[in-house]
Amino acid sequence: METRPPYALLLDVDGPIASPVSRTVRPEIIGLLLELGSSGIPIVFNTGRSDTFIARQVMDPMLAAGMPDGLRVHAICEKGATWFSYTSAGAGPVHVDHELAVPGEFADEMRDLVSTGYSDYMFFDETKRAMVSVEQRLEITNGTYREVQERFDADAMSAMSRRGLGAVRLDHHVPGDDDSLDFRIDPTIISTDIESVRLGKDLGASRACELLRRDGIVPQAWFTMGDSRTDYAMADWLHHNDHEVRHVDVRPEDGVPDKPYEILTAGYLGLGPEVIHDDAGLAFLREWRDALLGAR
Repeated sequence: METRPPYALLLDVDGPIASPVSRTVRPEIIGLLLELGSSGIPIVFNTGRSDTFIARQVMDPMLAAGMPDGLRVHAICEKGATWFSYTSAGAGPVHVDHELAVPGEFADEMRDLVSTGYSDYMFFDETKRAMVSVEQRLEITNGTYREVQERFDADAMSAMSRRGLGAVRLDHHVPGDDDSLDFRIDPTIISTDIESVRLGKDLGASRACELLRRDGIVPQAWFTMGDSRTDYAMADWLHHNDHEVRHVDVRPEDGVPDKPYEILTAGYLGLGPEVIHDDAGLAFLREWRDALLGAR
């Protein structure tokens, strides 16, 4: 039997759900997610993080807080390269699209590069199954990391070129031996992801719809939420595929682009521009919870 909830949530994790400073999720956010999910609102995470990170920082706290029987949450990780679902019984199998993985030899070279030249500033994420990711160490300032990050990204681009692989970083394109661009070097405020150009939040949105269809769920609308320009891709995909969608930008300091769908920031809730990241994410989750339960 098909169910049609009023909306579904498609959520980036770093920023709107997990603090980009502590990399953890505050208990109140966990509680709100459980209330919304228990009230019939589908929840899908769409993140560049690994399945291990989601299991530790999101799933385990939800289970510890008392995830009810019958609630299923989907997690699309590594920008669509991996995905899994979990219930009160725990996590199901992790699915990996190996065709979208970075070559193992390149990943090994990046691990060595971090170890020998950048270990004071960043660490190699050993939990990724398809992407290569390095991340800022908690003990250094973000300003220091961002300066070093540019040097690491340039080294990664050079390593791609030596292997004859095409890569793009922002507006800088270096085609491969066959004149193609196979991989993306994507800097965020706390990390760099090296990934197939076929990965992205739009692929995650496509997988989210597929997973919900398998559950017999067709939402009447969607709320997407993220903290960067790349997160708009999930709302773009939903809109272009005839879904009603509104996007929440919890860090609009990069500028709010002109889109054919509604974009919400903290100001929509009457909050000041200083309310960003998981503070804004918390406020929207609370607003949705209050509106949903108040309507009953």
